[in-house]
Amino acid sequence: MNKNFYDAIKERRSIYAISKESPISDERIKEIVEDIVKHVPSAFNSQTTRTVILLGESHDKLWDITMEALRKIVPVSDFASTEGKINSFKGGYGTVLFFEDFGMVESLQQQFELYKDNFPVWAVQTSGMMQFSVWTAFATEGLGASLQHYTELIDAGVKKEFNIPSTWKMMAQMPFGKIVAGAGEKAFNPIEDRVKVLK
Repeated sequence: MNKNFYDAIKERRSIYAISKESPISDERIKEIVEDIVKHVPSAFNSQTTRTVILLGESHDKLWDITMEALRKIVPVSDFASTEGKINSFKGGYGTVLFFEDFGMVESLQQQFELYKDNFPVWAVQTSGMMQFSVWTAFATEGLGASLQHYTELIDAGVKKEFNIPSTWKMMAQMPFGKIVAGAGEKAFNPIEDRVKVLK
């Protein structure tokens, strides 16, 4: 689906009401993620981002792992809302997991001593660009998505379940699926407080 770049950015929203359907094929989902991982820039062309696309049972398993991790720390009296939220993500079609390979980051720190403190920061910046790009691309294809950060709670369980290398640091989870209900109105702070032009 071809859309103006600026319109695509405006249409990218956090969509929580998603279903176990997709308006595009699994192959197209894979193609989108591959193209973005290939072409989004990274410092020193380091290409440290890694992604895992979970579909079907693998997607369900991720959110089962998350549910059980949360069950251990959320009080029983408060768990109903947590359970509802996790089930809404599990109710989607799939999830993209975003990682940065910190084995490569450490290697770059050794190679370029002068910039060693910057490489972890640059890896986070690269991951943010990747997440935004996939999210926006999904929106242009009619997929609803949101960005989640259960990272520390589920990192060990996810790595064990899906055989993820130990050097990959999980950055975010992006559940996606066919849009059941759109996002509500979004409030914006005054743009003049956020953008300055100096001459």
